[in-house]
Amino acid sequence: MRKLIGRRSRKAGLPPGSLVHVGEVRRETARVTVLDYDAEHVEEREVAAVAECLVFRDKPTVTWVNVAGLRDAAELEKLGECYGLHPLVLEDILNTEQRPKLEDYGEYLFVVLKMIYYDDQDELVAEQISLIVGPSFVISFQENGADVFDPVRERIRSGKGRVRKSGADYLAYALIDAVVDNYFAVLEKIGDEVEDMEEELLARPSSRTLQSIHDLKREMVFLRKSAWPLREMVSAMQRAESPLIQETTVVYLRDVHDHAIQVIDTIESLRDIVVGMLDTYLSSVSNRMNEVMKVLTIIATVFIPLTFVAGVYGMNFQHMPELGWHYSYPIIWLVFVGTTVWMIAFFRRKQWL
Repeated sequence: MRKLIGRRSRKAGLPPGSLVHVGEVRRETARVTVLDYDAEHVEEREVAAVAECLVFRDKPTVTWVNVAGLRDAAELEKLGECYGLHPLVLEDILNTEQRPKLEDYGEYLFVVLKMIYYDDQDELVAEQISLIVGPSFVISFQENGADVFDPVRERIRSGKGRVRKSGADYLAYALIDAVVDNYFAVLEKIGDEVEDMEEELLARPSSRTLQSIHDLKREMVFLRKSAWPLREMVSAMQRAESPLIQETTVVYLRDVHDHAIQVIDTIESLRDIVVGMLDTYLSSVSNRMNEVMKVLTIIATVFIPLTFVAGVYGMNFQHMPELGWHYSYPIIWLVFVGTTVWMIAFFRRKQWL
């Protein structure tokens, strides 16, 4: 079961800036890819070590360095020395339990957000994405190689859109926009699950239904925890008075902010539906129990007078004149049947059956 609260005890007592990986290890070895481009050309390569990225640092083109895998703290430290990253930034990159945020370090911006997707086991995964946005470069850090950045890569390769004609700030916007848009795909799938669960809840709820509702409720808490700070981060980036963000990019960031608000509204709506489904399940189970108890009560009520008559004539008294009658046995059965029919008719007239 997914943990809603991460473990950070490994860092207890360590000085600030200590590079210790916190969180689940999703990839053992780091994979570093570089996309260097301008309006005229694109160069794409995979490098064996982060030190090879030095050749792109001072180029006038826009450079996107993507690091997939955060296990190797030594390589991350080398990259930080190469681009002059603060030790606290490197510490936050390795701590995958960070809250989405924006920090302005003057020469670069540090952005943290959560990328949500379904893995091969159809489990909802939240992967931390860290972005370093400089004057002519963007460095992205991922926990795993699976991402939603492929459409951005394709736009860069093909030259479609504005990304090749714009700077690093627009590339950062494109990456953030890809992450936010993927929330809608995840929410659509969860919405389909909620609709199926509602149909099952109304038809024949079971203990499995309750477990599914509980899992959905945890997923909504998980999504809410990731999406709410995302709006604040985009809003802070939109209002940031930094020369790294051009005025033309602010318009696009405003659009991402609107998308983030839509994501949060959708999450809240689905969360309210899931909570209501839990109440509906409890009411349905209670109604089923009431129906069962009503049937058992009616059966017991029908047999009370029959048991009384049978008990009276089951007593061993010597002087009971009815026991000597020739038609006593069929008469008793007529009394039993007549009483039963009358009581059932009475219950139906009262609409108890």
